[in-house]
Amino acid sequence: MKRIHVAAAVIRGADGRILIAKRADEQHQGGLWEFPGGKVEADETVPAALNRELQEELGICPTAARPLIQVRHDYPDKQVLLDVWDVSAFTGEPHGAEGQPLAWVSPRQLGDYEFPAANQPIVAAARLPERYLITPEGLSGPELLRGIQTALKSGIRLLQLRAPSMFDAQYRDIAVDALGLCAGKAQLMLKGPLEWLGDFPAAGWHLTSAQLQALTSGGRPLPAERWLAASCHSAAELVLATQMGVDFVTLSPVQATQTHPEAQPLGWEQVGELLQGFNKPVYLLGGVGPAELERAWQVGAQGVAGIRSFWPD
Repeated sequence: MKRIHVAAAVIRGADGRILIAKRADEQHQGGLWEFPGGKVEADETVPAALNRELQEELGICPTAARPLIQVRHDYPDKQVLLDVWDVSAFTGEPHGAEGQPLAWVSPRQLGDYEFPAANQPIVAAARLPERYLITPEGLSGPELLRGIQTALKSGIRLLQLRAPSMFDAQYRDIAVDALGLCAGKAQLMLKGPLEWLGDFPAAGWHLTSAQLQALTSGGRPLPAERWLAASCHSAAELVLATQMGVDFVTLSPVQATQTHPEAQPLGWEQVGELLQGFNKPVYLLGGVGPAELERAWQVGAQGVAGIRSFWPD
């Protein structure tokens, strides 16, 4: 069965809301909501197909677009490759040119709408930012909290509280304070034993690769409405992340780092190959920072994760 190549768009308005459209009842996956777009013709590039489809469907022309995520999905009756782009600016006024209902919804509200199964990773990618801050090791509690406050002011919207050398009780105290700082501004991801999950209902959880390997057979330990992530370093771990149903992963190390000089870097070429068959948002980590963001998008990543590169001095 030939895989149908589809160009789709996460279209963002100036207020940050995202445009979605309802599929006609007689269409494949009819009655569900979708991100606008359509089939890429044999002689077309993806940007050209996207421009044509958005013009035909919505009467708009994208003026700023970049790759967001590629999703391969097999339905019982067809196989699709969704080539999804993030459209942050356009000319024209969007309207349902083919009679389809439209809705502008906040990223958080996307979870309230029913999408085809292939669209679930796109919903996650649309909601996640391009930068993922991981807190540096060796800081005191007050230093961590001051840095988090400054990072939030600079626009960080996703951060992981990582403090492996801290005592459990101290980490838990800092986590309570960090959740208070992040409330309404950013998603905080915690690390630690899953027995703590019930104590921090507002937090997401970031599993270590060891936890991923040990726990995958038990299935996803968090309900769908809570963010679940995992640290991955190989194709095998990406497979486990898919099996567990995580929402996103970090993939590392892309390049050599001072913090883990013993780790063999994957390199950009291998990273691109690993992301080809992986259907979830990926943050690249290890020897990358804001300067590599564009390159990360081009190989299929959600963005970059960083410790020192995003931590306020």
